[in-house]
Amino acid sequence: MNLHALRLFHAVAEAGSVTRAAERLRISQPAVTSQIRKLEAELDLRLLEADGRGVRLTEAGRLLAERAMRLFSLEADIERMLAEYREGKSGSVRIAATYLPANHLLPGPLASFRAGRGEVELSLTTVNSRAAFDMLLRCEADFAVVGGGRPAAAGLDCTPLIEDEMLFAAPSGHPLAGRSVPLAEVVRHPFVLREEGSSTREKLLACCRTLNAGLPRVGLTASGPYETLRAVKAGCGIAFVSALEVRDELARGELTVIHVPDAHAVNPIALYTRQGEPLSPAARLCLDHILAAFR
Repeated sequence: MNLHALRLFHAVAEAGSVTRAAERLRISQPAVTSQIRKLEAELDLRLLEADGRGVRLTEAGRLLAERAMRLFSLEADIERMLAEYREGKSGSVRIAATYLPANHLLPGPLASFRAGRGEVELSLTTVNSRAAFDMLLRCEADFAVVGGGRPAAAGLDCTPLIEDEMLFAAPSGHPLAGRSVPLAEVVRHPFVLREEGSSTREKLLACCRTLNAGLPRVGLTASGPYETLRAVKAGCGIAFVSALEVRDELARGELTVIHVPDAHAVNPIALYTRQGEPLSPAARLCLDHILAAFR
């Protein structure tokens, strides 16, 4: 079936007149009439009959007009759907992130990005840095936000976001609370250390080696940031942590900072994408929104 002719027939059926349909379509009346006659010949059916100054639909014309209306309504719906997708108002955005950015960095920007984009499906998966890179490479995430300064896996591009300061956090009643002391003195006190392989643990041990301060006393080994802070608040020892992790605890007075001038370290947080691969419109807008939040 000639869809162009069907579209013209649909316009005539809606307008109730060839003349009015031609005016709305901004084409000549003879052109509309010619196309409808070709459609009738193709279908071997009369679709229109003269009715005074206008036209009326035959029974076959009414049946066809009903289905043409559904067809072109669906076409308009498809066009709207694709326009919304192109504009980033629909679609999905899959983000892989390590604990710190997932819990302390991304919620605010993601909430503001979602405002006015109710049809966009956001997915945030919290994993370690290796798993975040693997998800990217397997196309299970559109981009990743990773802390710890890990080098990017091959095939990934890295865009720095922030460098968060590392702190020595202790319970408010700790004997070194609020004092400024060298690292060699701090490590004589019990520490809540992260597990083997943790970038935070590696940073602390690197500072100790650089300053010949000796190794920290291990009061407890914890397997995650949440467990670490709970142990510190319970009095198990000092923790070397990212400032973002303890922002709320410091504000509430649940923890305090031990100032260690000779041990300065930062926790770089960066955004990673697959090299040479374009993002979907929604993912591109989301990524740009996150970048803008930290400029």
